[in-house]
Amino acid sequence: MTSNERLAAFGNQLIEVHLWLREELAELREDIDAYFAGGPRLRELRAHCLTFCSALTRHHTGEDDLAFPEVAEQFPELRPVLEELRRDHQLVEDSLRRLEALVAGLDGETNPVDVRREMDSLAALMETHFVYEEKRIVSALNELNVPGWDRSRPAFLLTDDAER
Repeated sequence: MTSNERLAAFGNQLIEVHLWLREELAELREDIDAYFAGGPRLRELRAHCLTFCSALTRHHTGEDDLAFPEVAEQFPELRPVLEELRRDHQLVEDSLRRLEALVAGLDGETNPVDVRREMDSLAALMETHFVYEEKRIVSALNELNVPGWDRSRPAFLLTDDAER
């Protein structure tokens, strides 16, 4: 793969990361439902929740710190879109904190309805955010020229399956 082919794939790679995060969220939801039905141990559920939350936070932090500044510099007309995406990141982060607290309290008095409601809220936030982001900046990402990114995958494009 040439450097130009690699650069042209960043927007497409973003979509792949979003698909992976959607799958991880679906698995976490299944684990939560299974736990409430007497399934996996609480320790395993908490570990999966932490892993998912960390991956989503790493993705959004990487966008905020790496991708969005590059897009803003090379495509200044997208700055309002990037600001809106950053606001979305904060809403998602707030939801992740609430979810982590609910899962941490499952051995106490956490109500399963509250956990499921927060999962639904997070899923809706993520889906709306991902669709908007994909429609608005994928083509810009595919056109970016960031020489260092052809040697090392930037943080916003990492999955747990990817080498770091």
